[in-house]
Amino acid sequence: MSFELFSNLVGAFFTLCIFSFLYKDNPLYQMAEQLLVGISLGYSLVFTYERLFIPYVWQPIVLKQNYVLLFPAILGMMYLFRFSRKLGWLSRYPIAFSMIQVGMGVPMGIHAGILVQMRQAMVPIETLNLFLILIGTIAVLLYFFFSKAHSGTYGKFVNVGKWYMMIGFGASFGMTVMARISLLIGRIQFLVNDVLGLLK
Repeated sequence: MSFELFSNLVGAFFTLCIFSFLYKDNPLYQMAEQLLVGISLGYSLVFTYERLFIPYVWQPIVLKQNYVLLFPAILGMMYLFRFSRKLGWLSRYPIAFSMIQVGMGVPMGIHAGILVQMRQAMVPIETLNLFLILIGTIAVLLYFFFSKAHSGTYGKFVNVGKWYMMIGFGASFGMTVMARISLLIGRIQFLVNDVLGLLK
């Protein structure tokens, strides 16, 4: 038995174990799920050691004597104290330093998430698409203006904002479903082509 055939059979077995959840929760599915989590954790530990710890901590500090990096290395390792009951408070220091980065990201987030969209909404209305974007933006913003009752002409206009939001949420949900279906198609193609060899 070749290695390729063996790996395909193992992949097919665990694929069917995952698909067995469609019937009901069972020991085969739980075994495949726990193996996935365990193997992923083991792989990420080895990957972190080989690709991050050795080139960015061990080599610069120990081999190149760049002791400036000792402070961030110790700060990063203090995250591990989270697993200790007595010394768990030490893990709060690297979290506090990471909050500085979060604070620095707030202006960039406001720029990307709010200011750019406002700028895009403030363009000359030359096409039907731009007009629809303007109407949708105003209607959606007014939908969340709760100090005025949604009745009469104002209520009908605000209802347009609700439809805009429903279409937007539906499109994003459709994209999520399409991504999941593409994963399913990939697994079925693996079973049909690589394992059974029916469509080759």
